[in-house]
Amino acid sequence: MFIGFREEEIAGSGARLFVRHGGNLKGPPVVLLHGYPQTSAMWHRVAPILAETHRIVCPDLRGYGRSEKPKSDRLHLAHSKRSMAGDIVAVMERLGYRRFLVGGHDRGARVAHRLGLDFPRRAVGLCLLDIAPTRETYANISEEFAKSYWHWFFLIQDQPLPETLIGGAPDAYWKLKCMRQADGAIPFHPEALKEYLSAFRDPAAIHASCEDYRAAASIDITHDNEDGGRTLSMPVHLIWAANGTTANCFDPIELWNRRADQVEGQSVAASHYMAEEVPELIAERMLNFFADCWQRAGSHSETGGPEPLPVHG
Repeated sequence: MFIGFREEEIAGSGARLFVRHGGNLKGPPVVLLHGYPQTSAMWHRVAPILAETHRIVCPDLRGYGRSEKPKSDRLHLAHSKRSMAGDIVAVMERLGYRRFLVGGHDRGARVAHRLGLDFPRRAVGLCLLDIAPTRETYANISEEFAKSYWHWFFLIQDQPLPETLIGGAPDAYWKLKCMRQADGAIPFHPEALKEYLSAFRDPAAIHASCEDYRAAASIDITHDNEDGGRTLSMPVHLIWAANGTTANCFDPIELWNRRADQVEGQSVAASHYMAEEVPELIAERMLNFFADCWQRAGSHSETGGPEPLPVHG
């Protein structure tokens, strides 16, 4: 996987991240953010396609994979999407990119959302895979959502309840949770699955992923509320599973129109793990959207003007 990509640790804003990066050095930079309970390996079929024309950066989010697992805190700030987004901006800065395009799946898409709000001059466009906004999701919970996304409510329980239960059989938990969201199929490449399971056996990774969800149900919503109605200013492209939970429980376009100024998108015939099921289609959608964003922004891969301060700072 990721032939021709370099692997290294790069310092974020509060954690060191394991990063895969490669592709066309003259092309627009794209950072791809993975979801739960995966790693950057989830992009192994999409990244090579994008890499023909773009510079691609695939980090493991803090707390996941081979990235650093910060110490947790009472308010879950260390695992907030704000902290995770700060890592990504710092990593891209260290690689020489002040402005870049962002693709995010699942939890990674939530990090992308916060990155776009806190660093609006950095993100040229956001492609978000299979999510509704976090705050609006919690405000519109239905019985169907609770049954489908049961792990949302399990993982936010106080430590050490979920950590203990998952830690007793991490492989079994991972497969049961993910295969269910994949409609019972196995869309994962054997090497990618091997990486996912190996990473998830680490008790620190299990704890960090629980903290990620605890943050989503608390401090992340606080940060959303503190935005005072501020919306994403860059273009947003949504892709969601046609018969998945996001489609069945929400109107993605309507909800994202509340949180962003420019929203477009449509469903695909795939499960939640669409980047591994239909990578050519996902890559095509991303390439078309990113090309339009980059052209409209008039951006260049390594520039972006003076260092912008995060909006929250």
